[in-house]
Amino acid sequence: MNLKDKILKDVVSYYRQTKEQNAVFIPYKTPINYAGRVFNESELINLVDSSLEFWLTYGRYSEKFEKQLAAFLGVKYCSLVNSGSSANLLAFMALSADVLGKRRIQRGDEVITTACCFPTTVSPIVQYGAVPVFVDIDLATYNIDVGYLKRALSRKTKAIMLAHVLGNPFNVDVLKRFCNEHGLWLIEDNCDALGSEYNGKLTGTFGDIATSSFYPAHHITTGEGGAVYTNNSQLAKIIVSLRDWGRDCFCPSGKDNTCKRRFSHRLGDLPYGYDHKYIYSYFGYNLRATDMQAAIGCAQLKKLPQFIKRRSRNFNILYKGLKETEKYFFLPKAEQKSKPCWFGFILTVKENKKFSRNQIVRFLEGRKIQTRFLFSGNIVRHPCFDAMRRNRRGFRIAGTLKNTDYVMNNTFWFGLYPGMNTSKLNTIVDSIKKFLGQHFIFP
Repeated sequence: MNLKDKILKDVVSYYRQTKEQNAVFIPYKTPINYAGRVFNESELINLVDSSLEFWLTYGRYSEKFEKQLAAFLGVKYCSLVNSGSSANLLAFMALSADVLGKRRIQRGDEVITTACCFPTTVSPIVQYGAVPVFVDIDLATYNIDVGYLKRALSRKTKAIMLAHVLGNPFNVDVLKRFCNEHGLWLIEDNCDALGSEYNGKLTGTFGDIATSSFYPAHHITTGEGGAVYTNNSQLAKIIVSLRDWGRDCFCPSGKDNTCKRRFSHRLGDLPYGYDHKYIYSYFGYNLRATDMQAAIGCAQLKKLPQFIKRRSRNFNILYKGLKETEKYFFLPKAEQKSKPCWFGFILTVKENKKFSRNQIVRFLEGRKIQTRFLFSGNIVRHPCFDAMRRNRRGFRIAGTLKNTDYVMNNTFWFGLYPGMNTSKLNTIVDSIKKFLGQHFIFP
């Protein structure tokens, strides 16, 4: 056995030893996290294997991960990046490229989205100088209320950028038809929905561009990490260039002269023969992930089908256990034609005089059950929008955000990730029922 094989064998022993030390769950004493990493020795072996190579930047694991994720989704092009937020940035900025002609998004153009969001779905729009047009959500699914689309549309509208909220697909049929009728780009923020389906097809495959996040809370993890994917070859080329400093060269790391014309280009106002590796077609970034992150992702992808099944099982246990509390909560409802791979289990407190969202959240947190609000609730009410609200410019609201504000004040969610067992799920259900019982309203 060579030294490397011995190291990897010891990694397996290390994992098994540490796993046994962390196996005990004690209700109300052991924290029930809203999300977490689910892994075994496979991820550690890949990680150590990659670290021993010490390539560090984009490498063989990165290329393998991109191909495997693209194959899982059924898309042609996939680019690994360093976070889901970077993925959203690249997806949006790719649509501002001059080569797209009249369809490119320019400063002052409008992009339809929702205010009940994670901020990095909206941040690229604002940072670029485009105008987000906020539409209210449907209180049953937490996705965009498609009845407001026509009101949101203007002659400046160029795109729709939306997330599948907590893994619940939005109404793809209506949105795709609307985009096709009006020549709009569709960006799917698929960060919370990897593995979700709409009409038998995976989310992230309907838009012109889609994004994923691999933060530890998400459906698979690489630690930090994300991906941008598309079936459009022109957009794919722009995305890779923007990710890789904006360079015109498409040589992978460690390789030169893939185009066979490294010193025979003439682009821009540069002299003939200027090194193609240092010619820049876009104002880009360095948003690449490391090969060690990709190594973890390769092991995680093999587990994804199992993770999807486990999330569905956990959701069903929670839904069945909490069905009788429906008098007091809006329970999660899947969009028609969809099969969500739920990111979390979401509850909205119905109007009552007995208790508030904050009261039940404090109760659950006191029993070591982590909770989360629905991200920003209403991003327009956050400090980052203070100046824009004062100046009444930089964004537009189509109609009202009545449901968005209701969610901001009354909605919370908790975990159902694959690392949760039946004991943890039942502890959540029992705790919610006990809280209701203390307020003399249950059963």
